[in-house]
Amino acid sequence: MDNITHSLTGLALARLGLNRIAPRATLLLILSANVPDLDIVCLTRGQLAYFEAHRGYTHSLICLPLMAGLCVLITAGIHREKQRWTRTFLLCCLGVGSHLLLDWTNSYGVRLLVPFSSRWFHSDLNPLYDVWVLVALIFGAVWPMFSRLVSAEIGDRPPSGRGSAIAALSFFLIFDVARAALHKHALGQLEARLYEDTPALQVAALPDAFTPFRWRGIVETETTYRALALRTGEPLNLEGAQIFYKPAVTRALSNAKATNAFQYFLYFARFPVWSQEPVNTGRVIGTRLDLTDLRFGVPGGGSFHCVALEDENARVLESIFTFGDGSGLGRGTVQAESDR
Repeated sequence: MDNITHSLTGLALARLGLNRIAPRATLLLILSANVPDLDIVCLTRGQLAYFEAHRGYTHSLICLPLMAGLCVLITAGIHREKQRWTRTFLLCCLGVGSHLLLDWTNSYGVRLLVPFSSRWFHSDLNPLYDVWVLVALIFGAVWPMFSRLVSAEIGDRPPSGRGSAIAALSFFLIFDVARAALHKHALGQLEARLYEDTPALQVAALPDAFTPFRWRGIVETETTYRALALRTGEPLNLEGAQIFYKPAVTRALSNAKATNAFQYFLYFARFPVWSQEPVNTGRVIGTRLDLTDLRFGVPGGGSFHCVALEDENARVLESIFTFGDGSGLGRGTVQAESDR
């Protein structure tokens, strides 16, 4: 999930009453709800390095206590005061745990078991950000401010914010439980169909940021990938589906796969889609290959792309990863992280 959602979740947890059990508890919970994204420091080494590190060790269960301890030390260093070490540590473990839980609910996924397993965990319940969840959490954060203004005017005791925090987190929980049921139904629709008279090898229903009733379906068969829109309660319509054919294994494809950028991307991708085109950069005549994951993009569009530029002998000249659409890469100018 996005860091605003993580921060507001930490704030809501604090207002449940956890802010009373240790000094600086609210700060500790907000900090620990974000600390796994400390892996963003790898961006200083380039997009590919950050891509490889993101949602790895800092998001693993084995490092959860280390991330929590780091938050305790940071807070103790800033506010030099007596600490209830056990309580503050457990609070931070809760905050870090909330981050891992929320990241598990979305389509990007999280590697909870590194270094013992490199498996990605994703439930596809939430997009990277969700409008309804954000509205609920913002309400939980802002409503106590208005309530305090009213209480000050009438001379009443100011509210603690616990009620709005309970309401926001309850909405989040109920919303995701309902979404899980809708997600199961969407998967059932995709799995029940035949595609070119063959069953699906793998399906996914990816959530929409604005409505829980709309999904982006992805279907893998022996020879193709399909991307289509589906809506809960409506028949599945395959006519508007985008179809991407799996490529034949060629020397050009094999050489691109052998580069570091493509090797990691193929490990990350659930629905890898290739495109290939001849290109003349002015300095070389050859082939441009584009690899993306249908969860996030399509050839030439969306985000998360690997691009390789090869000469006429299928020798890799550039191997590039970008978080962007990749449309301008591999055409003579390196604009992103290059693995030569």
